[in-house]
Amino acid sequence: MNTAESDTVRAPGAGRPAPPGTFLTWLYVPGDRPSVVHKALRSGADVVLVDLEDAVAPGRKAYAREATAELLADGPPGPAPVHVRINALDGPLAEDDVRALAHLPGLAGLRLPKVGAAAWLHRVAAWAGPRVPPLYALLESALGVERAYEIATGHPALHGLALGEADLRADLGVTSGSGLAYARSRAIVAARAAGLAPPPQSVHPDVRDTEGLARSCAEGRAAGFLGRTAIHPRQLPVIEEAYRPTQAEIAAAEEVVAAAATDAGALALPDGRFVDAAVVAAARRTLDLARRPGS
Repeated sequence: MNTAESDTVRAPGAGRPAPPGTFLTWLYVPGDRPSVVHKALRSGADVVLVDLEDAVAPGRKAYAREATAELLADGPPGPAPVHVRINALDGPLAEDDVRALAHLPGLAGLRLPKVGAAAWLHRVAAWAGPRVPPLYALLESALGVERAYEIATGHPALHGLALGEADLRADLGVTSGSGLAYARSRAIVAARAAGLAPPPQSVHPDVRDTEGLARSCAEGRAAGFLGRTAIHPRQLPVIEEAYRPTQAEIAAAEEVVAAAATDAGALALPDGRFVDAAVVAAARRTLDLARRPGS
């Protein structure tokens, strides 16, 4: 992306490149533990999120950045694309993080914490220089949620939104998941309105509670999320199973697509289901998801 492109605000819902793949699992790993990062690269996660922010103690921030730059210097370090969550954009470390990492051939994306306005995306793009990597904005405050659509349409390099629910809970003062219902819906609607993929769910913090994780993923899928971030490899298969289409869903989608191929207008299937363009589009998304590697 050239400098002129990086300074252009995209029209709502337009000009969005198609995402390179459908990601269901995003695994966080601390950037100051290279051996753990290398294990994560072969964990089966769709994306490895190297964290320079919350998972790294203040005294190890510089080392985490240096280790991550070394990891990405010669190209992709493993089978999974690597995204990096940099430090807070309003703090003293974020600019150095971006300048050190944005040009590296192994970097697949930058995850931006606590984004509060579209202008923050332009700040990151200016730090990155002529090569602005794909950006992913974390909404972690009431202000970020309130400006979700502004952020989602705020820069052509933005490829996704997500919620950071731990910080958001603290900012809103909520004590249960029900208190985040509006914020979750807001992020999903803003992403889709901007032409972005549906957001992934935020982390389930209890890595031993796989039953609770599965229930929460089912609720998230029903609400419109797609996939989830994880903090331990044991969570990955649970997330994958929850978000992968079932055989019944695949069969129903195939029936819809086949019927649509023989009729350009709206029609009703033998079981009474009504099929129009929106239903066909949803069926095709189901089949795309079913065809992803590992499904």
